[in-house]
Amino acid sequence: MNTKIKNYRWTICGLLFFATTVNYLDRQVLSLLAPALSKEFNWSNTDYANVTAVFQFVYAISMLFAGRIIDKLGTKWGYILAISIWSIGAIMHAYSIAIGGIFTNILAWVGISAVPISIAGFMVSRAVLGFGESGNFPAAIKVTAEYFPKSERALATGIFNSGSNVGAILAPLTVPWIAMHWGWQSAFIAVGAIGFMWILFWNALYEKPENQKKLSKEEFDYISGENDATIIQIVETEEKVAWIRLLGYRQTWAFVFGKFLTDGVWWFFLFWLPKYLEAEFNMIGTAIVLPLAVLYSMTMVGSIGGGWFPVYFIKKGFTPYDGRMKAMLIIALIPLVVLLAQPLGYISYWIPVILIGFGASAHQAWSANVYTTVSDMFPKKTIGSVVGIGGMAGGIGGVLVTKTAGALIDHYEVLGEIKTGYTFVFIFCAIAYLLAWSIMKLLVPKYAPIQDL
Repeated sequence: MNTKIKNYRWTICGLLFFATTVNYLDRQVLSLLAPALSKEFNWSNTDYANVTAVFQFVYAISMLFAGRIIDKLGTKWGYILAISIWSIGAIMHAYSIAIGGIFTNILAWVGISAVPISIAGFMVSRAVLGFGESGNFPAAIKVTAEYFPKSERALATGIFNSGSNVGAILAPLTVPWIAMHWGWQSAFIAVGAIGFMWILFWNALYEKPENQKKLSKEEFDYISGENDATIIQIVETEEKVAWIRLLGYRQTWAFVFGKFLTDGVWWFFLFWLPKYLEAEFNMIGTAIVLPLAVLYSMTMVGSIGGGWFPVYFIKKGFTPYDGRMKAMLIIALIPLVVLLAQPLGYISYWIPVILIGFGASAHQAWSANVYTTVSDMFPKKTIGSVVGIGGMAGGIGGVLVTKTAGALIDHYEVLGEIKTGYTFVFIFCAIAYLLAWSIMKLLVPKYAPIQDL
């Protein structure tokens, strides 16, 4: 079919949005079922932190290799591989007890027998899920660089990244209901199977721009900018750029710190809010559906609005990077409202829900822009690798936040002051973005594209 479509790039953006929605649906099922699973299997907050930390740790390490694999395989087949693995991992959660039994038997053979079966099984399943899901953002960012000019990349990133919000909204609307009627195992299976549907659409609709028959010449020229540099980009070699070489650039480290200090905030909001609502407001099961749906609906505004925001400064003459950094400074101020979540929580649970919603919305706005700083400054052949390095840093930051949160909350729960434990975590969540922005600005004060790779 040779139909010319002048805005076909937005069809591709829609596919990225769908994939990211599935990505976040799969990863959030556990957090929604965590209160019930914790009771069923007698997990402490530290136990739950260990299960979620495995996902984050494997995700972090895999991000480093995922970017390289995406660069090597290309976005079409790399994406198919990633979503296949993470969908299998999502379904595996339903069989975690059986998997845990096998895994603990293996550990027993080597003299390790301290890991409970339920925790071991969920750890293995989370590890497979994290390995597969690590491919989503390196692939999506690279596709965005292929299909969008620099002036539109933050908007496109914001749109597809809002899939994380839609996934976060759909999960509480569906998972507790499925679990209530058909059991928690069915929730993991039903949600995990959706990824295989996406593969059919991706395989049918995606090709690289220079091979895409559905892309008009007018749109291709708009994407490429009709200059000699574009021709170089299109036919650029697939030579490998060593990770150690990428680490020699301040631009890489700016992205690394931008992810390391802020990704853990989103992980905490995503994985711990159901337990927070249970601990402080005794809300479980379907009672959390409306608050979480409202909260994550707010984050959609941040994701799309954050992608649009730097365009305002770019139109005023700023370079894409400098306009993005100006927008990110303003965005970094918004999470400070999270500092009021605990002091005002006595009024109503809606107060912390709305304030945390502002913080989570700001994270999505931040994320849409921090990812795009990579495509602003690095050549296309290295984007997947740089995003992978930053993603690894973000995942490690997430592990630290999760493990620290679990320990703090357990400690203060024993003292009868669980609210204090959450307060300390919220303080970090509030100031993390200003700290990250300051370090990024210090490392790369002005637009400085990489031209020697």
